[in-house]
Amino acid sequence: MKVREMRIPVIALAICILACAVSPSNSNDAPLRKEAYEGGEIHDITHSFTPNTPAGTYPNGIGKFLTLLRSMKNGSDFNFSELKLPLHAGTHVDAPGHYYDNYFDQGFDVDSLDLRVLNGPALLVDVPRDKNITAQVVKSLHIPKGVKRVLFRTLNTDRRLMYKKEFDSSFVGFTEDGAQWLVDNTDVKLVGTDYLSVGAFDYATTAHLVFLKSKEIILVEGLKLDDVQAGIYSVHCLPLRLVGSEGSPIRCILM
Repeated sequence: MKVREMRIPVIALAICILACAVSPSNSNDAPLRKEAYEGGEIHDITHSFTPNTPAGTYPNGIGKFLTLLRSMKNGSDFNFSELKLPLHAGTHVDAPGHYYDNYFDQGFDVDSLDLRVLNGPALLVDVPRDKNITAQVVKSLHIPKGVKRVLFRTLNTDRRLMYKKEFDSSFVGFTEDGAQWLVDNTDVKLVGTDYLSVGAFDYATTAHLVFLKSKEIILVEGLKLDDVQAGIYSVHCLPLRLVGSEGSPIRCILM
């Protein structure tokens, strides 16, 4: 459901949440993994983590990332797992310290990111295919003044690059001039893209430097934008509170 269609009273919403929470389920059923919920009211735009999830320049995905340290099958009273994960794998967020070492030393980590930026109205746009996001391309998208969050769907989604474990350097992303045009001519504070880097391979460093320089723009990368219509939504993105970290896995949904 898009933002303009949401008219659910708070009390009714609370009742719905409670009802869903206590609804009985058949323990014999396989768990449901939904990408969208009935009526389209929620779209999960986060990629699931698997051993094949791409990260950085890893050639074969992230590999084993969960270790079952204590197992009920081996006599433990409970199951207990350990997570070991590259922080810029799959759907993730960048903090200013990712490309600025002075910001890293000053503590501008993911725990300092503004949740008011990470949550709110957002515009999902389709970028012309076969093109990096240059200044000319950004200008052609006619992003209205006042829009603070934009998710850019590109050829990466069509090519399903986030479903391939091998890193693909031919992905589409921002050029330096495209990033600069967006910063100089719009009010955007959250930039979301559909592959592992907001900047195209040859512009990965320069595009990040442009976006992160002010410490006011948050980058969300590796979004799952399949089968979602372009338009206005409410986006909700929550990173882990990792003190001292320049990146974090992030769960993002559109409503």
